[in-house]
Amino acid sequence: MDIEGAGAVVTSGLAAGAIEKPTGKAGEDHAHGVCSDCGAETSGNFCANCGQPTHVHRSLLHLGEELLHGVMHFDARIWRTLPLLWLNPGRLTREWVEGKRTRYVSPLAIFLFTLFVMFFALSFMPHPESKAGGGGLAERIASQRVGLAEAEKALVQMRTESGAQPDPTMQMAINAGQKLVDDRRAALARLEVEQRDGRADGLKPGSWQASIKDMATEEAGETKIKVMGKDAEKEGHGVVATVLKKLQNPDLAVYKLQQTMYKFAFLLVPLSIPFVALLFLWKRGFTLYDHGVFVLYSLTFMAMLLMLMVVSATIAGWLGGIVIPLGLLAVPVHVFAQMKGAYSLSWFSALWRTIALLVFCNIVVGLFVTAIIYLGLGH
Repeated sequence: MDIEGAGAVVTSGLAAGAIEKPTGKAGEDHAHGVCSDCGAETSGNFCANCGQPTHVHRSLLHLGEELLHGVMHFDARIWRTLPLLWLNPGRLTREWVEGKRTRYVSPLAIFLFTLFVMFFALSFMPHPESKAGGGGLAERIASQRVGLAEAEKALVQMRTESGAQPDPTMQMAINAGQKLVDDRRAALARLEVEQRDGRADGLKPGSWQASIKDMATEEAGETKIKVMGKDAEKEGHGVVATVLKKLQNPDLAVYKLQQTMYKFAFLLVPLSIPFVALLFLWKRGFTLYDHGVFVLYSLTFMAMLLMLMVVSATIAGWLGGIVIPLGLLAVPVHVFAQMKGAYSLSWFSALWRTIALLVFCNIVVGLFVTAIIYLGLGH
């Protein structure tokens, strides 16, 4: 079974469950008092028989509004939901759980739509180019030369101290020192060729793609050395070896990770709910549904905040330098405000649960990243 295809199916199913299909059909703008769909008499803004609005728009602008509405009920409710999501998330969560839902966008709908917008927008963001271009490569060459000189000096000193016939322990140290010198010479020669002729693989010297490939190649070589001997036949198998192999094509690896994150972003919800429930294990009156609403609205805010930070840093470095620290500060403040308002907690209860939840968030992120790496690159 294609695991990525399964992820796409689940995500599509969740999205379909969040979409409310409109009733009625488009037609002429009939006179007020008669429904343009079923012909029944009307006395308000909606038909009491079929539910269709009594006024049917036929403008291009309204067509776009209907498109957004079909995805996430994009009408007046979004303008009530977003301000509360940012400024009073506790009230938004509490009122949705208590059943006051007609005025707000569904937490699942706004979560899925935000993920779609975020990944769509981030896909157009330029990849960060490493500053290790020509100047960075020269710095690496200079650093490698210094390291080579130090290794050669240490090797000469060991040979001088050991004499003509070194003992076995000193001989092992000399052999290790000689190997270090040989490795540094080979690395220096490779960097000098790269500086003069460019890379044989066509990657830009010093770019993030080149750095990732070099790191993966080096790690793969070390992994191969470790499995030499009786376990040599196992080399090339296992998650680590597979990930390192795929990282040697950095652009494709990043693309697969992006696609996997989009398909399996919903995993953040079931991963987070148990940790939130753990904070209220001894308090009655709260259900997993309540925690699910809390998690969905919280993740929606975090996704919007992440998108804002990335876009601001892309527009201008100085702007990102302002927005990113403020965004990182907003995370615990938002969690505290939502926790306190949603569950009607005291300051102390909300504070210690916020601290615990931030610790749990690191665990959830670690589990999610591990799952994404395995699903995207590990098979």
